[in-house]
Amino acid sequence: MKWDRSKGRPEPIRALNRIREIENGEALLNIREVAPELRILRPGALPWARKTVIDMARNAASRLPTGVFIGIVEALRPWIRQKMIYDMMWRHLAEARPGLSHAVMRRIVCRWVAPVDQKAPPGHCTGAALDVYLVDKDNEFLDVTSPFSRFDASPTYVYGLTEAAQANRNMLVECMTAAGFSNCRDEFWHYSYGDAGWAVRTGRTECIYGLATLDPAVWAESQKVWEKALEERPNPFLVSGP
Repeated sequence: MKWDRSKGRPEPIRALNRIREIENGEALLNIREVAPELRILRPGALPWARKTVIDMARNAASRLPTGVFIGIVEALRPWIRQKMIYDMMWRHLAEARPGLSHAVMRRIVCRWVAPVDQKAPPGHCTGAALDVYLVDKDNEFLDVTSPFSRFDASPTYVYGLTEAAQANRNMLVECMTAAGFSNCRDEFWHYSYGDAGWAVRTGRTECIYGLATLDPAVWAESQKVWEKALEERPNPFLVSGP
C-alpha cells in the first residue's frame, strides 16, 4: 500500500524509550459523564481518559459540521488488556504465516500493537490516547477508507481513497490536530496528547503522562464484554491483514 511518508513522523520504539516521563498526576475522568457529546461506540470500551485529553476531544468535536460527531472506539486501555491484544495478534500471525522467525514476527506485531515490555508505556495505557472515527447522528460511521479495507487504509496519508472518503478523513485529521492532538501516521484513527508517542511526533524530549491505573472493580463487567468480543474477532492477517 502506497502512502505519503513525507507527512507525520515515525515513532520507533527506541525513540519512545528515550522520552523522559514526568507524570503530572492528572486525573482520569469518565467520558460518558463529563463529555456526553463524544460517542463511545464499543460496549466493552473503557470510557476513561485524562482530563485534558477529554477537553481537547470536546474542542475537536466542536469544530465539526452539524450532524457529524466524534466516535470513540478506544480510550483508556489497562496494561492487562494491552498484553492480551498483543498476545492475540501474535497467535493470529503464527496461524496466518507459520514459519516466520521470532524477529520478523516481533516486527510485524509491533507494527500493529505497542509492546508491553518496553520503558515507554503504550499510549492507551496512559489515558492519553483515543481511537476515533466520525459518525452521524445514528452513530453510523462516515466513510474514511473506501475503496480499501481498514488495515489497507490504515496509514493516515494513504493514496487512492475515493473523493468522499478523502474528504471525511481530512475532516477527522483537521479537527483533531487543530485541537492539539498528534496523529500516529500509521493509524489514521489514533490520536494522543501527553504520552511518549505525542512527544516523539512533536519533537519533544519529555512527556507528562505515564502508566495510568484504574480500580479493576470499576471495569470488571466491561472486561467480560471486551474479552468476549476479543475472542470473536477474526484473524486480521487472514481477513484483510497487513
